[in-house]
Amino acid sequence: MSRYRESGPDGVAREWLDLLRIYPLNDANAGALLGRIGDSAESRPFLIGSGRESRAVTGGRLYLGINQPEKERAEGSYHVKVEVVLQTTAANPPPQQRLPEITRETLDQIPARVADADGNPGDRVNFLIIGSEDQVRQALKDAGWVIVNRSAKDAIIQAAIAVFSRQAYTQLPMSELFLFERPQDFGYAHADPLRVVAARHHFRLWKAPFQIDGRTLWVGAGTHDIGFDRDQRTGGITHKIDPDTDQEREFIGQSLEATGLTVGKYYLTPSNPLKEAKTAHGETFYSDGRTLVIVLKPEGGDSRQAFSDLFCSVLREENPDGGEWGDCSQYLETPPAQQVELPPIPNHYRVLIVGGLLNTCIPKAPAYKEGQEYLRRQHGLDVGFLSVPNDSCEDNARVIADFLKKKQGDPRKFILIGYSKGAPDVQEALAREPGAAKAVAAFISVAGAIGGSPVADLVPDMAKAWIRKYNLKGCQGDLSAGFKSLRQSARRAFLSKYPDPVVPTYSLAAISGKSNTSQLLAQTWQIMSAYSDKVDGQLTVEDATVPGSTRLGAALADHFAVAVPFETSDESIGAGADKNHYPRSALLEAMVRFVVRDLESSR
Repeated sequence: MSRYRESGPDGVAREWLDLLRIYPLNDANAGALLGRIGDSAESRPFLIGSGRESRAVTGGRLYLGINQPEKERAEGSYHVKVEVVLQTTAANPPPQQRLPEITRETLDQIPARVADADGNPGDRVNFLIIGSEDQVRQALKDAGWVIVNRSAKDAIIQAAIAVFSRQAYTQLPMSELFLFERPQDFGYAHADPLRVVAARHHFRLWKAPFQIDGRTLWVGAGTHDIGFDRDQRTGGITHKIDPDTDQEREFIGQSLEATGLTVGKYYLTPSNPLKEAKTAHGETFYSDGRTLVIVLKPEGGDSRQAFSDLFCSVLREENPDGGEWGDCSQYLETPPAQQVELPPIPNHYRVLIVGGLLNTCIPKAPAYKEGQEYLRRQHGLDVGFLSVPNDSCEDNARVIADFLKKKQGDPRKFILIGYSKGAPDVQEALAREPGAAKAVAAFISVAGAIGGSPVADLVPDMAKAWIRKYNLKGCQGDLSAGFKSLRQSARRAFLSKYPDPVVPTYSLAAISGKSNTSQLLAQTWQIMSAYSDKVDGQLTVEDATVPGSTRLGAALADHFAVAVPFETSDESIGAGADKNHYPRSALLEAMVRFVVRDLESSR
């Protein structure tokens, strides 16, 4: 670090010149206190800052350091106190689980190598993952892998945002290779910022056309780029891979194990193992011929099917929104499987909905306006809405905590529903504000900006343009501070310090396509679609999911339609929300019913 910069354990903001430097943890401030468990290449550093409480998912020695480039040195010291609250010993090992078995006959059904567009054989298939798509995405994200751009256009969009937001850019495009007669479903990379240009761990992943014990099987081919080489077919420049592909196989497996989200692994050898060959570019590689099988933990927190069944039953039997809605499967990503009973909703809890950014600017369209009224009138529930200003998550956390304190005369606890920015506002209140969590029975995040958004740096100008264009009055708070707290770096720093839910927590994301995204969100949807194929115009599904929460699935609606009733209000901005038709009241009731039932079953 420069001798002219002083830092505490939380570090200091990265400067523009930092784009040219490689940091151990790119999302953290310069000089921030970091931790790392274990000394293997797969052990990822994490932010400690001025304090952190979390569960260690893997064993090993705890190492401490600061976030600075390798060749720079800092002066001074931090005083660190480490407290172990609960330690798992070998005397109480976790129970062994039976791993889904892949036979050699099944393995032989999978092609041994991938191919390029001309059919030339390339990288060998060297690992398999058993788990759902959401599990795989989450585990790889936790392990530090990032989805690689699917096109040069996506790369340009992300590179522009990366420079603007002062984040190093690592998701360079990956060429298409083929397996099962189609290109990869996903490409992932894992590398130091900027060094990724010449050297990165990476792999391609395909969903297999068959399952293992009812679970999804993913087929992967991974290699380690170690520099540049000449393509022996075309004479052009290509990446040079480490010829020992087994090392990359092991790196992938060990990086996933370090997340604590795996339940086991084993090796299989096909009938005709491939031990030496050439890639499609003409490079020689070799292997011991074995294929690694990685098994992810069963989805104990996955309630998508149960929630879909409940939502569709509410829509069919009660139809709190009124009107005709047609096939229920068009409103949730997970289609229903069966009808369920709808008993009376116990009045043991109060419901409080916390609005998102700009909610003070649109007072006639609070989140779930009609649904709130329906739950009060039809089910006698205590349902309220808290309008918070356009301030930082930290400031709004105090507003939420103060509100909860004023309601202490009623012994019933709250079910908090945080929509959009309201979700991280609630997270901050539960984690940071003394006594807030004691008043809360459960927290539901709806299209919540849990992981932030890569366009948070760009949106303030757009939001200000909306305010001017639609003559929105009554806006409260500091809009720039509000969006600053939605940057991915800010939200990831919070999750690093508070990685575990404080109360029972549930997540409902949203997904929209280009055809059902409102004009208001068309520009940001295009930007976000460069990052993922599951976005709502503001967030990716991964960034809208609280780590460790019970997943309720994803609504098939854009970021506004899932909660904000523009279509039934006379707010001027509603003219730009032309894809706002969605059964929000049924969605709200289903969420409340699900959580109340879950809480009651554990009483």
